[in-house]
Amino acid sequence: MKKFLLSILLFSFTISNFAFAGDVFTPYEVPKDAVVYSTASRTINAIDPIVDDVNKKTYFPGNRKINQLVIYTKAYGPRTNTNEFGAEAIVKNNTVVALSGADSLIPEDGVVISGHGTAKTWINKNIIVGTKIYIDAEKNSITAYTTSESYIYGAKECIKEVVELMNYYKAQNPDYYTKKIEESIKDANNCIRKAEAKPSQVQEYSQLAIDYANKALSLVIPYRSTELRGVWIRPTEKNRDEVVNVVNKLANAGINNIFLETYFHGLTIFPSKTMAKYGFTQENPIFEDFDVLKTYLEECHKKNIKVNIWFETFYVGNRKPSDNPNSILSVCPTWSNCTKRSFDSKTPVPCASEHNGYFLDPANPEVQTFLMQLLCEIIYSYRPDGINIDYIRYPQSNAPQRFGADALNWGYTQFAREDFKSIYGIDPVCVNPCDSFWQAWCDYRRGKVTNFVRKLSQICHSNDIMLTAVVFPNRYAALANKHQDWTVWSNNNYVDGFTPLFLTCDPATASDLMKNIVKYKNPKTKLYAGIFVTFMNGSQSDLIRQIHELRKLNLNGFSIFDYAHFGDSYIQTLKQSICTPPPQPKRIIPVQKTTQKTSAKKTHAKSTKANKKVETAKPETQQKVSKKSKVKRKIKRFFGIKKSN
Repeated sequence: MKKFLLSILLFSFTISNFAFAGDVFTPYEVPKDAVVYSTASRTINAIDPIVDDVNKKTYFPGNRKINQLVIYTKAYGPRTNTNEFGAEAIVKNNTVVALSGADSLIPEDGVVISGHGTAKTWINKNIIVGTKIYIDAEKNSITAYTTSESYIYGAKECIKEVVELMNYYKAQNPDYYTKKIEESIKDANNCIRKAEAKPSQVQEYSQLAIDYANKALSLVIPYRSTELRGVWIRPTEKNRDEVVNVVNKLANAGINNIFLETYFHGLTIFPSKTMAKYGFTQENPIFEDFDVLKTYLEECHKKNIKVNIWFETFYVGNRKPSDNPNSILSVCPTWSNCTKRSFDSKTPVPCASEHNGYFLDPANPEVQTFLMQLLCEIIYSYRPDGINIDYIRYPQSNAPQRFGADALNWGYTQFAREDFKSIYGIDPVCVNPCDSFWQAWCDYRRGKVTNFVRKLSQICHSNDIMLTAVVFPNRYAALANKHQDWTVWSNNNYVDGFTPLFLTCDPATASDLMKNIVKYKNPKTKLYAGIFVTFMNGSQSDLIRQIHELRKLNLNGFSIFDYAHFGDSYIQTLKQSICTPPPQPKRIIPVQKTTQKTSAKKTHAKSTKANKKVETAKPETQQKVSKKSKVKRKIKRFFGIKKSN
């Protein structure tokens, strides 16, 4: 009986969703004059998925599970909430208007098609901007039609976008240079006309139009000298020459900051006295006693590139502690974080939704002391330009409103439980989300993270080192799921800036997330957008679009995640205008030709000038000369000296 009622509810819920989706649920009829290039169908795994028995045990972002193809309508919420390991297509009415990677905004008049694994592959293979979509709710299937209209639509949208961006920057600056942009737009429009005139060559000419439009797009965003242009780097270099090659490549690309991963997976990239003191592995073995941190600092500063220490604060990697007897959690197993479900575990507990990684307990004072000593060693021994703290939070927890969410909440270590009980008189294991002590338990964990940021802030600022933090842009999700209260850090000036990661290729989603941070941060806190496009294998155009969005909001710069995915195509795109200052116009000094006529004029002018000098001699001088002459004549007459012939 319960299963029957649940089925009725789910059916009613699904039908109500369709009202939001427009024409996508209406069968698509291919126009008679259109050329069909491909038709592909696939089974839909879920529409607006909800929590089921599997999700009670394991958290799946967006409730999209492995290899699933999921449809999200507006009834699901504002965004898909998916992670970066999928692909998404945004559909308005029945037309794909944009391709994204994750966490897309769901349109009012359409849906988002989202896929992971094999479903992601299907989306990438069969869907482009302009593809027509039909969802058969009865058969639970989706069909994608790519026609000649699809290609022309996609090309026209590219041109339209470039024109809009060009006009935007032209309005900002009357001296904005548009000649090359307009030339490429003209070429693109010519290709569109050819595509429409020659149906058999639609695909070829539409692609040419897109290429010209993308060329214009790479030129449309002007250079900004005050902007931070950064890249996150996980170093793999084994000698100075390899470091020099990386630094030269970045300098050539116009990058002026790097975020060098210095402490990650519980290992350092330099021989650490702090790690050795605790009995941990002194240096990541892959570097074989090569101090890659010191080398990066030296070489980057030669190129005027600032070095920020990228520091994975409470995360120690996904390798089992037992695999390395000198790992942090092998030596200090009580430092491990754990869930309510596993509070009595004798071994460290991994977080399934965080790549099965292990986390340290922020509430444990021994953990905070160790991390602070390690950071101080870096600050005082290497004098970096900045510290960029990542994983400055608890592991991913299920939202409190989820069924059984408290069992998958983190922070139930022995120290934290005893400490909380000493303050409030109750063991947090006995506290549920509906209890009066739940908020106190959440505030307790958030306060431990904030306290660490506060202490580090004092050290950084007393040493004139910029402190930035990687934060999750959705403020409420950061609080509820990760106990990261970045608004407090900003309002108290603990941090100089945020480097939030926008795990999407969709510029609308990125813009929405940027606005959320701007809304809740102190205006003094700088904001450097963490762009994930390269990691998600997005297009060069996706990269430009997101930089345009941050420019519109007047953010302080951007950093790209990460160097390993920062290929030449992205570098060349940024070098066109975004990261390259415009050439300075040369000062032309006119050279006058010398002719006989000109020489005569100059001679006459000199003569006239000399005569004027004589004529304008001072009267006093003339009087002195005349007096001397009279005296001489008198002397000659007195001595009888005659004038010689």
